Amino acid sequence: MSQIEIIKYDFDESVKSSLSDNQKVKNLWPIVYIINDKNVKEAYVGETTDGISRMSNHLKNDKKNKLTELRLISSNLFNKSATLDIESNLIKYMHGDGTYNLLNANLGIANHSYYQKDEVYWDLFKNIWHALKSEGVVNKNIEEINNSDLFKFSPYKSLSHDQLESIKSIMKVFVESDSKTIFVEGGAGSGKSILAIYLFKLLYTDISDLKELDFDDLDFLELLNQFKGKFIKPKVALVVPMASFRNTLKKVFKNIKGLSNKMVIGPAEVANGKFDVLIVDESHRLRRRVNLGAYFGSFDTAAQKMDFIKGESNELDWIVKQSNFQILFYDYGQSIKPSDVEKSKFDELKYKNPRNIVIHQLKSQFRVKGGLDYVAYLDKLLGCSLPISSVKMEVPNYEFLVFEDLSKMVAEIKIKNKKFGLSRVLAGYSWKWISKGSENKFDIVIGNVKLKWNSVSDDWINTENSVNEVGCIHTTQGYDLNYTGIIFGNEISYDKLKNEIIIQKNNYHDKTGKNSISDPNELKAYIVNIYKTMMLRGIKGTYIYACNKDLQDYFKSFIKIA
Repeated sequence: MSQIEIIKYDFDESVKSSLSDNQKVKNLWPIVYIINDKNVKEAYVGETTDGISRMSNHLKNDKKNKLTELRLISSNLFNKSATLDIESNLIKYMHGDGTYNLLNANLGIANHSYYQKDEVYWDLFKNIWHALKSEGVVNKNIEEINNSDLFKFSPYKSLSHDQLESIKSIMKVFVESDSKTIFVEGGAGSGKSILAIYLFKLLYTDISDLKELDFDDLDFLELLNQFKGKFIKPKVALVVPMASFRNTLKKVFKNIKGLSNKMVIGPAEVANGKFDVLIVDESHRLRRRVNLGAYFGSFDTAAQKMDFIKGESNELDWIVKQSNFQILFYDYGQSIKPSDVEKSKFDELKYKNPRNIVIHQLKSQFRVKGGLDYVAYLDKLLGCSLPISSVKMEVPNYEFLVFEDLSKMVAEIKIKNKKFGLSRVLAGYSWKWISKGSENKFDIVIGNVKLKWNSVSDDWINTENSVNEVGCIHTTQGYDLNYTGIIFGNEISYDKLKNEIIIQKNNYHDKTGKNSISDPNELKAYIVNIYKTMMLRGIKGTYIYACNKDLQDYFKSFIKIA
């Protein structure tokens, strides 16, 4: 703890005189600071080498001069790179902590490497956090915040160079071209949701909040000025097709200053008015009028409200009609039901008027520590295109294992959940939901293992008993887990002679997922997409168990056995 010093000051005009006696400030040493007010629960985090000048500027700011406390954080180990990094960490972890609403703009919080970042400065940051916690400035542990949705989907998350370049590319399209639609394409874990939320917050950031930033990328600032000039007080919404994930993001938006949970909407809600910009996350889950179950009535009502003829529109059509600009975050590989808008409709939009369409590719992997090698391996594994080899796949810094005993996999997931949190068992739709409304029945019975499906559908991952239940694709798509244990059910097997995965339609019990499908290859594509999507949930590891012996043997020939 002696490596850091935190000094508290009253934040008023007297602070300039007080700071002039501080040797670090006097010598223009890099420092980090927090200005806050306990009554209004607002705070601002910054870093500077000119503390007196910076505080003078803040005292002239109508939003910040209402704050009452200043904490100056200094260390002999600080340098400019370190203070930028610690400032970034404080912003994102204080937002995840939720004690204060942050006044910070979210521009420029980018990941960058520097000497001893991991070896020295992460521990230094943890010491700072511990000290702030002891003073009551923050309340939660770092590990607890890491697992929270508020942290995972925060617009204050540090962006990689690739992500920041993606944000610039999107803004340039709107500023420099006549394009109306942007496709942002990337696989599971490529950071689509983070970019969608970051961009949304950027549209609602007051340009005056950016004037005090130490930001070297002047071209970006000029681009942002032009971008904000084009969208002055825009009407914007974040459209999320999946109800559970939408409700989770509503909770996140409720805790972001300047945003509201009403800004996160379902596709049918676009019928209520016109928008300047619609940002659509998980747009591959937009629906058409097929296998909608109870949603048929609401679907037809929304379509009629927008003057579409019954049965002749889909939710993608609604998005295009109701907005001047659309940003579609899209991954065909995560389309999992026949009610999803067909790929051909997205392709039609892409190529109908190329001048108005821009396609941007995301290539990095931010969720799974196994990285792009693991993603590529899954494609080949599920596509049965791996060469026969005596060497089994081992992913550095990632646990990828096949279990021969389901009870051991379930037990290991519970162990991981105690240690890391957010570890869950998932499965394909190979069992009916007979436990619904009955405490004495089990849905999944395999040997001596008896399990129940998720008892709730909304935000299941974060419910108290979820570690003792089994989730499905609909309760997990869009979410992060630390460890995932996946049960491959009786609807999916392997043909040794043909070297291909095969599907047993009669064992697939998602009625809305198969009723309209006559082509077996189409059903296979959906089911394989489901399993691959679930296998890309786990940040630290993925465990698998297959009910079908031939499929289990196939996995064991390529994956390390637990």
